[in-house]
Amino acid sequence: MATKVWMPLCKQHPHNPPLSLSFILSPFQHMTMASSNTQDGHLDAIFNQKRALRTQVRKTLKAIHPSHRSQQDDAIQNIISESPWFKSSLRLCAYISCSALREVDTSKLLSQILQDPVSGGKKLYVPWVEDKNSHMRMLRISRIDDLIANSMDILEPAPIDAYGNAREDVMQANEPVDLFLLPGLAFDKSGRRLGRGGGYYDTFLKNYKDLANTRNWIQPLLVALSYSEQILDEGVIPMTSSDVPIDALVSPAGVIPITTAAINRSMVPLEVALKGTWIRGFSATTVNFPSSDTGML
Repeated sequence: MATKVWMPLCKQHPHNPPLSLSFILSPFQHMTMASSNTQDGHLDAIFNQKRALRTQVRKTLKAIHPSHRSQQDDAIQNIISESPWFKSSLRLCAYISCSALREVDTSKLLSQILQDPVSGGKKLYVPWVEDKNSHMRMLRISRIDDLIANSMDILEPAPIDAYGNAREDVMQANEPVDLFLLPGLAFDKSGRRLGRGGGYYDTFLKNYKDLANTRNWIQPLLVALSYSEQILDEGVIPMTSSDVPIDALVSPAGVIPITTAAINRSMVPLEVALKGTWIRGFSATTVNFPSSDTGML
């Protein structure tokens, strides 16, 4: 109950301070305000850490020689295309890489999905940014020509196809997505992902995971693509409750399954997976985990 305060029936003298709000707040309200201030301060600290880390990672990515980046692009895409979890996926969402952002290239993978007769049965959904408020949709495309450059010179599908029909939105699809191929600025082996700060992927992934739960679907496998230089030591990337962790990570060295879902789909012996060993294509036959991938920044 609020503390009663006697207030005189006269105007406040201009030289006297106004009555403090603290006199009319209950102890519970005091505690709530203090807790809120503490949480706000904690979030501010996390956002500042993320901002500084993004700056650092961008400098590192900029310093990678183009030929080395191209080699890593090829290696990562080859690993994915040869992986059983990719070959068996029927419906997947994948980002369209942007060289200006120094993202891991996905052009060969997308072409394979859309052109290769072996992959002919796959449905591919790619991002379309709806607005500047972290709203993004995943729309189905059937050919590379479905993509056009937006105002940021980033390729994305037009919401309406060449025949005047609305493209299929993955959130309205009748069947679940098996696999997400995700971009990011930095990652670690515990599943933490540092995005670019817009919140588009975290917002979309949370909404899709909620949809999958509602429809009793198996959750999709969330796989991030990463240059060696983007992989940081565990604990370096700060997290908030709105950050969605990944299930597995692909670098030129191979694949590391992180969650139980990734381990189950990889058919990797549990004792191997728990050691955080890099496994090429989720196969225990080739293990290659160079020290350069344990934390470059």
